[in-house]
Amino acid sequence: MLSILFAAIVSIESGGNCLAVGDNGKAVGPAQIWEITVRDCNRILGEPVFRMEDRFSLAKSKQMFDIYTTHYGKRYGMPISDEVRAKVWNGGPTGPNKQTTQKYWNKIKAKL
Repeated sequence: MLSILFAAIVSIESGGNCLAVGDNGKAVGPAQIWEITVRDCNRILGEPVFRMEDRFSLAKSKQMFDIYTTHYGKRYGMPISDEVRAKVWNGGPTGPNKQTTQKYWNKIKAKL
């Protein structure tokens, strides 16, 4: 089941297109996932659970979103807020500390 936050992210990132390709081919799928994010999720899990083609799957993208944003988001307190999750997704592990992620969060917030 998609969370409201993840649905908003997919809407902003790809308009819901599971075959979307952006960032000059570096980001793909409904959540516009980079290869480094797939590798990082596998590292977090301690085993190769995800493959690069999983980025085109809405369900697998949601799983990677949850793993990645939970792992890095908990640095900013528990429970992890939607704002922190969105900023981590957009700006990486230190996304909540970056001014550049505020614009992204404002777009996401408008969809919630």
